[in-house]
Amino acid sequence: MRLCRAVCSVVRIKEEHSIRRFFTQMEPATQKPKVIVICGPTGIGKTLVGIRLAEKLGGEIISADSMQVYRHMDIGTAKPTPDEQSRIVHHMIDIIDPDAEFDALRFAAMAREKAMQLHQTNVMPVVVGGTGLYIKAFLQGLFTSQPLDPQIRERLEEEAAEYGSASLHDRLERVDADTAARLHPNDSYRIVRALETIESTGRSISEHHREHGFADEPFEALKIGLQMERQKLYGRIDRRVDLMLAAGFADEVRRLLDMGYSSELKSMQSIGYRHIAAFIGGSLSWDECVRTLKRDTRRFAKRQFTWFGADEEIQWYEPDRVNEIVRLAEGFLE
Repeated sequence: MRLCRAVCSVVRIKEEHSIRRFFTQMEPATQKPKVIVICGPTGIGKTLVGIRLAEKLGGEIISADSMQVYRHMDIGTAKPTPDEQSRIVHHMIDIIDPDAEFDALRFAAMAREKAMQLHQTNVMPVVVGGTGLYIKAFLQGLFTSQPLDPQIRERLEEEAAEYGSASLHDRLERVDADTAARLHPNDSYRIVRALETIESTGRSISEHHREHGFADEPFEALKIGLQMERQKLYGRIDRRVDLMLAAGFADEVRRLLDMGYSSELKSMQSIGYRHIAAFIGGSLSWDECVRTLKRDTRRFAKRQFTWFGADEEIQWYEPDRVNEIVRLAEGFLE
């Protein structure tokens, strides 16, 4: 087991090196290629607006959703339907299995490469999603630390397996409260990564991020945020949860568990999947599962509003003002 973990750590480090090389080898053009971003909280209607905009501009969509990258996870991630995907080509959807590691660094490298390919064929990239860190990494780059010690990562992973990730989360809270506040106590991968960074460099990930400033900007971006009155959005979220459940969300989670995907995986600890898994496992009643799923989704939307609200470059529109959004985008492209 120790040998397997060490090998996996070396593979991850090599992969991170290759991603860094991709970022550093991108030569700045005399005129930056343009991209359009549609962002906002969950349940607000980003998919439909993105499709309408891409249709008008002759573009293709790059999904910036940290959950839609996973295969077999369709209902709970609100993936574009087959009909919607037939209208416009979507990228960065269904690209990895639920037990694969994936983060903002990998997303940024893959999505940037795809955006450049689209520009080379005169296709406008329309980035659509609600994962703020993914969008930020795509547009402005992402801090990548110096190579870390695989032995430290192995030891921390063993501690997480023996004592639980919540124990490591408590430790992280004492040394890097900012990062701990952003991470779920069950997100063992990112908790280990944060503690590993502190032990290896003597500085927290939060400090490294502040120093980096996310200053690498290969694109000229028009950022469009979708907003609506908060209580109206919360009502939409509750109705969408009901529709997901009616569409067979619980059966989707059962299939994933039957396929051997543990409820402790990072992907399975996301909103919705962890709630349904807890119901299936018997630790939540159905009524409590539905209640907490709706509550946690509303709280997630509130956090998304806070993240995007801090970006002064975002221009805000209600989702039914698609014609105005199209005119804004056309003016940007001129």
